[in-house]
Amino acid sequence: MAPDLNKASGSASKNEAPSKAPPSKKKEDKKDEDLSEEDLALKQQLELYVERVQDPEPGIQKLALESLRQEIRSSTSSMTSVPKPLKFLRAHYGALKAHYEKMAESDLKKYLADILSVLALTMSAEGERESLKYRLLGSEGDIGSWGHEYVRNLAGEIAQEYTKRQTEEAPIHDLIELVQQIVAFHMKHNAEPEAVDLLMEVEDLDILSKHVDKTNFKRTCLYLTSAAKYLPGPDDLVVLKIAYEIYLKFGEYASALQIALFLDNSQYIKQVYISCDDPLQKKQFSYILARHGSAFVLGDDISADDVDREVLEEIINNTKLSEGYLTLARDIEVMEPKSPEDIYKAHLLDGRASAGASVDSARQNLAATFVNAFVNAGFGQDKLMTPPTDSSSGGSGNWLFKNKEHGKTSAAASLGMILMWDVDSGLAQLDKYFHSNDNHVIAGALLGVGIVNCGIRNDCDPALALLDDFVDKEDPSVRIGAIMGLGIAYAGTQNEQICSKLSGILNEAKAPLDVIAFSAISLGLVCVSSCNEEVAQAIIFALMDRSESELQEPLIRFLPLGLGLLYLGKQERVDATAEVSKTFNEKIRKYCDMTLLSCAYAGTGNVLKVQNLLGHCAEHLEKSETHQGPAVLGIAMIAMAEELGLEMAIRSLEHLLQYGEQNIRRAVPLALGLLCISNPKVNVMDTLSRLSHDTDSEVAMAAVISLGLIGAGTNNARIAGMLRNLSSYYYKDAPLLFCVRIAQGLVHLGKGLLTLNPYHSDRFLLSPTALAGLITMLHACLDMKNIASGKYHYVLYFLVLAMQPRMLLTVDENLKPLSVPVRVGQAVDVVGQAGRPKTITGFQTHSTPVLLAAGDRAELATEKYIPLSPILEGFVILKENPDYREDL
Repeated sequence: MAPDLNKASGSASKNEAPSKAPPSKKKEDKKDEDLSEEDLALKQQLELYVERVQDPEPGIQKLALESLRQEIRSSTSSMTSVPKPLKFLRAHYGALKAHYEKMAESDLKKYLADILSVLALTMSAEGERESLKYRLLGSEGDIGSWGHEYVRNLAGEIAQEYTKRQTEEAPIHDLIELVQQIVAFHMKHNAEPEAVDLLMEVEDLDILSKHVDKTNFKRTCLYLTSAAKYLPGPDDLVVLKIAYEIYLKFGEYASALQIALFLDNSQYIKQVYISCDDPLQKKQFSYILARHGSAFVLGDDISADDVDREVLEEIINNTKLSEGYLTLARDIEVMEPKSPEDIYKAHLLDGRASAGASVDSARQNLAATFVNAFVNAGFGQDKLMTPPTDSSSGGSGNWLFKNKEHGKTSAAASLGMILMWDVDSGLAQLDKYFHSNDNHVIAGALLGVGIVNCGIRNDCDPALALLDDFVDKEDPSVRIGAIMGLGIAYAGTQNEQICSKLSGILNEAKAPLDVIAFSAISLGLVCVSSCNEEVAQAIIFALMDRSESELQEPLIRFLPLGLGLLYLGKQERVDATAEVSKTFNEKIRKYCDMTLLSCAYAGTGNVLKVQNLLGHCAEHLEKSETHQGPAVLGIAMIAMAEELGLEMAIRSLEHLLQYGEQNIRRAVPLALGLLCISNPKVNVMDTLSRLSHDTDSEVAMAAVISLGLIGAGTNNARIAGMLRNLSSYYYKDAPLLFCVRIAQGLVHLGKGLLTLNPYHSDRFLLSPTALAGLITMLHACLDMKNIASGKYHYVLYFLVLAMQPRMLLTVDENLKPLSVPVRVGQAVDVVGQAGRPKTITGFQTHSTPVLLAAGDRAELATEKYIPLSPILEGFVILKENPDYREDL
């Protein structure tokens, strides 16, 4: 029939041409002349169809609509520029709209509505949403047949219309039907991000699970988890729950577990264990939990078999961590102990500094103690504390007594760090110090016990058994050693016995302030992120009981911090406590406010809270105000959640350096250190290098320590060089030289095998205990002279909570190390990219075990094995691939 129409059209156009020709318009003629013959023919054809649509005869109308539909469809399937039919029909859009209004209700009217809906794509006025209007009035045919661009445009208009109808409280069911069609189309055509965006706009993400299948669920969930970082609460939790459910549905249990850990939901963790039948997979889950530092307890319903459950508990308790770490060290051949002199490399400097270094001052020895502990952390041997007994130096006793008073505390505790994670050997070697007559040595041994047990759990609780009796001793330094030891050994476990014990100390009327301050910190660490009301109450009462003079003391800052750690990352759950803090003495009120806010939103990336903290930093206050320090640290704690916020925070901190008061400038280097921890970014390195020569010695000290933090465990040659030069620059300034030494120790942390980064699993998960340890140490550094480089230098040992091997160690099904080739390169963000893009770039192939630097990602370079974890970090179990065939 179509040819007849064309014939008719031919004759009609000949007859009517003179009468229809518009008044002579040079412009129009010129335009027509520019068109090729083909285009001209198409233009005339389309004009004719438009005419025929307005014909009173339904048959002709129908034919014309069919032909128009055909022309438009064939041209909109792929859109690189505006299709010709849409361009030529632009002039007739108004006429077709007017005709539509006149038409009686019929299928033809719906047909025309469909065509108008597509024409509106390029012709309707901004904000009119005509494309959607006509789509809803039209026939409900296949939405995808008009092409991707049309569907995309509709999705945008639906979002606007939905918002409008929500405010007017109008019904939305017709929109939701259309959304269903669009989502189905997008999911079928690999446009998962667009489907998710649309469902987020109409607040109906539940539809998603019907449309995901095994080909697209990974990409969908990857987009959901990435988008969650930028969504306001509680939307982010809704999105993550849906990703969790999708992962469970398709049996991607390890990814589901990571979301469960992110949400800190023990029910979800349990569900993952119960849903999975594979015992090997459960062992992998346990490795993930151990890395995160989760205090999850396995019930009988998770593993009925006692032997299996024991194996899983052993992994969760981290008992194999020391063994794995030493396997890595042997493989990389760095078992040889290093002395502080190997790190200082004084021979590379000019004469004056090396001359100054030979003086045997107590402070220099103290610095050497820390350097030695950091560098040989976890190796079980060094050249100061564990020399062979037959040597002429006479064992560790000699070095211990080269330190004075509280220096002995750090020296004895350093043995704990050298034997970190190796509980049996560690406790045996520390035992000799318990028989000392010197209280400082006993205090150090108690702290050492805590450090040895850090992150390692044991059913017989050796740390608690050893430290419990010493908590109630007379001597404050012994008490602090025991209290700190308990805090470090049981961080994140929420052990009730310890909570009641330490809460009791807070209520003691005669306890000195330093004992109370360290009790508050240890309580915060043990109950980190638990929102424990009773502990919060105990710390609040302890704060209210402090006298005016005590509120002036530098250590008082640990009480609000202990309170803040209880709510670490828990967002609005801190509100009730924050209200109570408004009733505190005005000397501590603001400090407490800032600390609570920054802890509660740590790692959330909440932009509004960053703005709030920046507002506090913008005020110019008197010298005695100290609350701006924690506000600056808070900016870093909140913004470290994702790369974009991190870069923006670095720029904001640069401004604070230029315009801020002195107490802000002292905190900025520490905030930069936290933002780029174990990740030496060149721009931050340069800023800190500049600040390390600042006229204010507190700023310089903070900058030097932060240089150590950003280079922690990286062996970064540039930072090591900067610190060597600083050691010669400050050779007469003892406190600053002490900081330079500490930083040198940090850069070579664990001979370059350890990291302090609290983020793991591709920067997705934040370990609360690791962050708590870092924050505690940074808050202590806000008052360098009185705390970190004063008599409480052992607060530096809180860093042990964040120390983790930055390794990938692959193990076989019997959990024995297995060497396989892996590619290690810079991670590439592939969220929302089409096809199967490469996830790493600039890679090198190594055999496991391997070290992973900040921003690195690994993937297996062989198909012989299948990894049981989607992210290759830490311990990864490999299963033999049954489909693998060796090439002959």
